[in-house]
Amino acid sequence: MTEELTYQEAGKNDSKIKILLVDDHAVVRHGICQALEMEGNYTVVAQANCGQTAVDLALWHAPDIVLMDASMPNFNGIEATREILAQNSNIKIIALSMHSEKIYVLGMMNAGASGYVLKSCSFNIVLESIKTVLSGKLYFCPKIRHLIQDIEAHPFKDQRISAFSLLSNKECLVLQLLAEGHRSREIAKKLEISVRTVEVHRLHLKKKLDLHTVAELTKFAVNEGLTSLNF
Repeated sequence: MTEELTYQEAGKNDSKIKILLVDDHAVVRHGICQALEMEGNYTVVAQANCGQTAVDLALWHAPDIVLMDASMPNFNGIEATREILAQNSNIKIIALSMHSEKIYVLGMMNAGASGYVLKSCSFNIVLESIKTVLSGKLYFCPKIRHLIQDIEAHPFKDQRISAFSLLSNKECLVLQLLAEGHRSREIAKKLEISVRTVEVHRLHLKKKLDLHTVAELTKFAVNEGLTSLNF
């Protein structure tokens, strides 16, 4: 555990909705915490600045709601969400993210999150998301609803994320060739594009997938069936 913050006195706010805040930016946590506490019926029982700490604190506090940043260094929000729900499926997790890309939205929902809200939304949207997921429904802020089709008819927990559906065709090809050990110049020649374009695709892949090394990209490609290599 790397950080524990903002504990409430045990038994003091049992009638309030207990919330765990997870974000690697202290200013963001502070602002949301202050706003929630002013509402009166919520209490922030703890805060975490990384995914692993979030898992530890969720096990300890058993909050009603976790507001989870989707993208954090090392142990990200998607991994933390999966771990938390494996330990306590009664906890409701809402992604609070700056990312509107499909890879993040589906990644969080596939991990078991009940909602997804962009940080650019108003605080009233955050409150609406909390009330909605506590009622047993999924919630998506208005800015990303166009990404979601047939939400009620197709629960995300039963769907597997495919790289083919999240990445462009050219990005999939670049990822496959990278995973098979080809260098940028070789990829450029095979795909008949410039080396510069290959490098741009590599940057996009790392950003979309929140992966930072060729080894991580290779592992993802193998897991998604983009290459027959063993990892």
